[in-house]
Amino acid sequence: MLACDSANKLSFNRFISNGDLVIVYERHDNMKPVTVSENSVLQNRFGVFKHSDWIGKPFGSKVFSNKGGFVYLLAPTPELWTLVLSHRTQILYIADISFVIMYLEIVPGCLVMESGTGSGSLTTSLARAVAPTGHVYTFDFHEQRAASAREDFERTGLSSLISVNVRDIQDEGFSDEFAGLADAVFLDLPQPWLAIPSAAKMLKQDGTLCSFSPCIEQVQRSCETLQTSFTDIRTFEVLLRTYEIREERMEGISGEGNVANGSLPCKRRQRSDGSNMLSSSSSVSTVMARPNGEARGHTGYLTFARLKCLS
Repeated sequence: MLACDSANKLSFNRFISNGDLVIVYERHDNMKPVTVSENSVLQNRFGVFKHSDWIGKPFGSKVFSNKGGFVYLLAPTPELWTLVLSHRTQILYIADISFVIMYLEIVPGCLVMESGTGSGSLTTSLARAVAPTGHVYTFDFHEQRAASAREDFERTGLSSLISVNVRDIQDEGFSDEFAGLADAVFLDLPQPWLAIPSAAKMLKQDGTLCSFSPCIEQVQRSCETLQTSFTDIRTFEVLLRTYEIREERMEGISGEGNVANGSLPCKRRQRSDGSNMLSSSSSVSTVMARPNGEARGHTGYLTFARLKCLS
């Protein structure tokens, strides 16, 4: 995804190699991650695909099966990984993730602390944002969940940018070794107000904090705690409306009399009784856009705050 070489420079591999992770794209709502293995095959409704045929092809290639069906081989960007990763917990999606990264002012070189790790959706995007010289320290109280996340980061090539730790931040707080070092802190906890005092100690002067909560009661209590050490407290709800774009054919209108303005081109036909009628010459293809009926609604509230500067 974002492999780093020994000189800490980003390395974008544009061609598929044996052992690479690829996203196999069938359609926008049907994708899966596959690790390329020279002697393996992928079988789906379109036929059998040999991994050996993929090696050496650029990401984005269209590859064919033994039956003539095809799929696309996409690079595992954080956006696509968010759509295909295993859900060990409820995850943040692209709209919330992009808003978090922008409002926390995360740029290359930042040190970011996150609790909890969960399925690693946000962590993956944070790692790309801080690369190549920054680092993400993520914490989860659940040991098996942390181990699974660590395996995912190895698989996506981001392990050099992410440190996964097992710690109950809500009860224990962050470790003192990070005091005053973090540029930003992200909290996704049932009771974030318990971790806010510890998070304040981790931040640099003028550092930023974000807390994600699904319920407004959690937001209210968090804001009360934030007022002690933070300023510029704001809460947002990001609602995204997606549209389906499809090509459809519109049949021509037939009938008697004159053609209304804007109607399709018509030609005059003569009936058996000698009278005339108008009929369309052909159907026309047009692009239609309409709201997606399965668009996600409320996910959670994002509360941001900035650490007060000491005078």
